[in-house]
Amino acid sequence: MWHVALLLAIATLASCHDTPEYADNPKGNFEALWAALDEHYCFFEHKNVDWQAIGEQYRQKIADGMTDEELFRVCADMLAELKDGHTNLSSPFDVSRYWIWEQYPQNYDERLIQEHYFNFDYHRASGIDYGILSNNVAYMHYASFSSTIGEGNLDYILSSLASASGLIVDVRDNSGGNSGNADYVLRHLTADSIRTDSWSSPTYIPALASWGRKAPQYHSPSSLMPPIAGTTPYLRPVAVLVDRGTFSAAEDFCAVFRGMKRGPLVGTPTGGSTGNGVRVTLIPGHAYANICAKHDVAPDGTEFVGTGLHPTVEVRETYASLFRDKTDAALTEALRLLAVDATPQPAPAKPR
Repeated sequence: MWHVALLLAIATLASCHDTPEYADNPKGNFEALWAALDEHYCFFEHKNVDWQAIGEQYRQKIADGMTDEELFRVCADMLAELKDGHTNLSSPFDVSRYWIWEQYPQNYDERLIQEHYFNFDYHRASGIDYGILSNNVAYMHYASFSSTIGEGNLDYILSSLASASGLIVDVRDNSGGNSGNADYVLRHLTADSIRTDSWSSPTYIPALASWGRKAPQYHSPSSLMPPIAGTTPYLRPVAVLVDRGTFSAAEDFCAVFRGMKRGPLVGTPTGGSTGNGVRVTLIPGHAYANICAKHDVAPDGTEFVGTGLHPTVEVRETYASLFRDKTDAALTEALRLLAVDATPQPAPAKPR
């Protein structure tokens, strides 16, 4: 059975409030997981979720003698009620998930751009594919903010693109990663301070718990992030390409970029899920739950968790654009918005 232990350092305090102990059986494991979510999950109110009622509903499905796989499925189904891409279960035999991009058509084709827009003559550094299109617009695709940009690498990339009349930053299919990497890009795109997301998170106060009361939420207000120092920022027009695969730290990137008023978001709505998770160990070294504990809000106060950020200009790929015309509709629209020729021309042949 699962052995449940929160990976949190909580000091032992003498009080009349007893820390619950859960039996190592299906019912005990279920109750421990339910209680961990009750304490740490940050979106119950925002999503209008009655967690007590959901607990009662799924508690009826727990039985002595059920297998680990059966218990996993019941718990995974319970978490799916939250519709949260940052709250899931992982085990040696499965990963529960609510990844919204799996429910939508894919609006990004890496091969199409590499072949039909660059004739395969593009560059790659620090997880970024980049180059200048034949109509003198720079393009960079950052596939994952888990890829760290080496110090000076982004300066080199942007300096090599400096002759272009504008820049398209493509974060389609970017499922997030380290928000510090996302911020690092944004800080190169302005000479002004940048307003960040605000966020909140559940807190735990032992005295309140001893009285059966929950602690108030912790709120961190939006703050100002300085532009990058010691280098020339990129100040020409910028557009950002987005889709349902734009998720987590990539979605925070888009929320902050929109607040900077540096240019349009082009494509389809983003994934609608961001935040940091508390890890709960179920089987040490093998299985755990991740519980979203951070509620981000865009700098202008827009709530985007559960809905996604809506692009400035919505563009959807079609069968004709992808397979007949071999064009990227969102990229073509971004080129138009940057006031350049939107028709992709074959890249010049490489010199022999």
